[in-house]
Amino acid sequence: MTKRTTTKPNEPTAAGMYAAQRSDIARLLDVLAMELEKRDDAAKADPGNWGKACDLALIRSDLANIVAFASGMERDEVERFLREAE
Repeated sequence: MTKRTTTKPNEPTAAGMYAAQRSDIARLLDVLAMELEKRDDAAKADPGNWGKACDLALIRSDLANIVAFASGMERDEVERFLREAE
């Protein structure tokens, strides 16, 4: 694979793109944490609502896929990791 480098002043650099994406990810994780806290309160107020649990199941599944991708692990390895923490 050939590494692409840019030297034009108005073109984005790989380092600049990385920094921007990393910053966005950090902000999204902060928002996710805030949204989970809100959901905690809603789930406590309505403990029999399966919709809230199912919402978290989807979020968990998506995050497990992201962790598998980012770490290079297989999805079943991520699941095993989660089970071991229980």
